[in-house]
Parts: sequence; C-alpha cells; structure tokens
Amino acid sequence: MRIKYNAPTVLTFSLLCALILFLSRTIFPNLIDDWFMVPGRDNFRISSFKNWVTILTHVAGHANWLHLINNITLILLIGPMLEENYGSTSLLLMIIITALVTGILNVLLFHSYLLGASGVVFMMILLSSFTNFSHGEIPLTFILVLILYMGVQLFNSSGPDNISHFAHIVGGLCGSFFGFFRTPRR
Repeated sequence: MRIKYNAPTVLTFSLLCALILFLSRTIFPNLIDDWFMVPGRDNFRISSFKNWVTILTHVAGHANWLHLINNITLILLIGPMLEENYGSTSLLLMIIITALVTGILNVLLFHSYLLGASGVVFMMILLSSFTNFSHGEIPLTFILVLILYMGVQLFNSSGPDNISHFAHIVGGLCGSFFGFFRTPRR
C-alpha cells in the first residue's frame, strides 16, 4: 500500500497555509500582517502593492494554529470530493474567485482586517451540496445547508466577536453560484 497525493489543489493549499503560519511564528514574525491580511477600507492604500496582493493571499494566512486547524480540517474533509467532482483546476479557480470577492468586498464595505480561509470553507460547504445536482432541480441538501450554515452566520453577524461572518456569507454565496453554474465532471 502507498500514500497517494489524491487531491493536489486541496493538499497544496493546506500545506501552504501551514507553512505560512509556521514561517510567521518562527523566521518571519510580520509575514502574515504584511502579506496575508486584507486591510479594511480605512487602511487600504490604493498605491500599496502589498494591499493589492493581500486581496488574494488572505485566504492562506491564519491568526494561530487553532484558526488554521479549524479551517483546514473542513477543507481536507470536503475538498477532495469537490476536487474529484470538479477537477483540480476548476477548484483552484473557485478558491481564487472566492478569495478575490471576499477580499474586495471587505475593502469596500468594512473597517476591519480580513484573514483566513473561512470564506473558502463556506464556499466548499455550499458547493458540496451540489455534487449530485441535475439541471432543473434544486437539491434539498442545498436548501438545508443554506438555511443552517448561512442562517447561523446571518444571526451571528450582529455579535461583537472578531469573526468575519461576512466572509462566511460571501463564501457561501460563491459556493452556491458555482454549484448552480459549474457542472461537475462525471
């Protein structure tokens, strides 16, 4: 028996996130603050190359090991199935689009910084309910997941915590969009 690198996009993304956190905790203490955290609208500088880079890279940075483990566990659980159904390139494109959409909207709408792959996790959660989707049908699993996951995020978005429920909601909407408009390969 041998170990197989079965989901290259998911595994590479997960390992990259872990490497970034490890490097930020050891050799490069400002790595995440400088290159993996999207500033909010008050701190985003149009002339700053770093700020533009973080609109994409924020999904690979995490505040601490618990934050990383919470996100990566779900990505490793759901992602391989999605990668098998949609293909590595398509899943990578969905991750990139979700990162860009959440990053840009954070800059336009919020004062807070954005960090982490939670939007990607919620994209994958909603997208996973479409794995057996047939055109002309709306899967009941999608409706239930939408109500449960997104309902909780909407409810919690009024709370005082430091979690970007907005990124979760936008990620879920991206996953819903991909589910309706991107056909899984069979």
